[in-house]
Amino acid sequence: MAQRRVKPSEVELDIAEIGSRGDAVAHWQGATVYVPGGAPGDRLRVRLVEKIAGGALLAEPLELVSPGPARQTPPCRHFGACGGCRLQHIDDATYAAWKTGQVVRALAHRGLDAIAVAPLVRTPANGRRRARLAARRGAKAVFLGFHEGRSQRIVDLAECHILEPRLFALAAPLRAVLADVLAPAEPCGLMLCGLDDGVDLVIEAARPPDLAAREALAAFAHAHDLARLSWRIGEGEAEPLCARRTAVLRHDGVAVAVPPGPFLQASRDAEAVLTGAVRDALAGCGRVADLFCGLGAFALPLARHARVLAMDSDAAAVAALAAAAQASGRPVEAQTRNLYARPLAAGELDGLEAVVLDPPRLGAREQAAALAASPVPLVAMVSCNPATFARDARLLVDGGYACASVTPVDQFVWSPHVELLGIFRR
Repeated sequence: MAQRRVKPSEVELDIAEIGSRGDAVAHWQGATVYVPGGAPGDRLRVRLVEKIAGGALLAEPLELVSPGPARQTPPCRHFGACGGCRLQHIDDATYAAWKTGQVVRALAHRGLDAIAVAPLVRTPANGRRRARLAARRGAKAVFLGFHEGRSQRIVDLAECHILEPRLFALAAPLRAVLADVLAPAEPCGLMLCGLDDGVDLVIEAARPPDLAAREALAAFAHAHDLARLSWRIGEGEAEPLCARRTAVLRHDGVAVAVPPGPFLQASRDAEAVLTGAVRDALAGCGRVADLFCGLGAFALPLARHARVLAMDSDAAAVAALAAAAQASGRPVEAQTRNLYARPLAAGELDGLEAVVLDPPRLGAREQAAALAASPVPLVAMVSCNPATFARDARLLVDGGYACASVTPVDQFVWSPHVELLGIFRR
């Protein structure tokens, strides 16, 4: 996004609404102004600081002149600085309506107004089992937490209302061990996943650990009962430094031995909602495909009653799913395949009674187009991006599918993100 500084100006603005990225929206001299931390109905004194794409302005809030009816006291002391949450200051009813509205607007933008949007399915706070944090060794201590909004500065977390308690409990001991492991001013990333047999931690750094660091981190893993602790250099493969247990995630009772730093639904509660809805929608289908299958959150439950073709570009995840399916006797044929480069084509879709799509934020344009030209009678599409979901839904609808309703799921509490699920039938 192109940006340039503007001459600082202090003005008072009335907040009209919340924008798609979680910033408040106001208007000044014909320009749209985005204000972090504003709530609908607020009157704020702000400083205009940047001109961004489309002639809009970014403002820095200076003073809450008068609060609007939607404003509430944020539960976390770090709100306003920490980039982990953007919407703790909005009352519950306004927050739920805004998240649902994100989906409504995305569908309307693609001319899909006829698709109803169900009420937001809520998940509890302190439910995030997967999170990426940042750390850096300072002059006197290690800073550890989320980055500030629009900044690489780290908010050193003293509390957190989104992480599972077992993940946040590692913050203080991690600071202590990283003080010995990191060089002065050295940063690292921390990928934490709460699995069924403990926490999986991957430290992401620019260089390998020396012997002293390996010993200190192994001792840390034992002291804090981690399932596994690994080290990754850049985009390379993670090296386990201490594997105390298998590092297991269970899908429908089937144990999957997952690779370090796995992708999984960020909330256990959200995953249960999504898998339950997909399982119910596909009841009675005997031959299905799970595309962008990951570790098999959909494939393994569906394989209780159906034969499942599962595909993903993540070779390690596919291998883990294949091994779990074989050990459990569930009929899953797991294949490594880049579905962006090689979407499942018309001939390969023949004979399938249903397809599950759960792509990354980019969506699955090519695969949706192939499905639109296929005879597959049912598609269950899961997404974390309303815009790409609506784009791909338009392709399915133009190809003859109908969708009665879309269900939004609040998997990423207090963030601008929303998960959603639609069932498309011919």
